[in-house]
Amino acid sequence: MLYWALIFFVVAIIAGVFGFGGIASASAGIAQILFFVFIVLFIVALVARALRGRAP
Repeated sequence: MLYWALIFFVVAIIAGVFGFGGIASASAGIAQILFFVFIVLFIVALVARALRGRAP
C-alpha cells in the first residue's frame, strides 16, 4: 500500500511540474489517503504483535 501511495505522489509531482493542476491535486489526495491508511494498518499490526507476545 505504501508503494501505491508513493506512485500517486510521483504522479502528482510530475503532473504539477507540467502544469496539470487537476490531475496533480487528485493524485496528491489519493496518495495522502493511502499513506494514512498504511500508517493506521501499521500501528494496528504493531499493537497486535505486542499483545500477542513472543512465539514459543
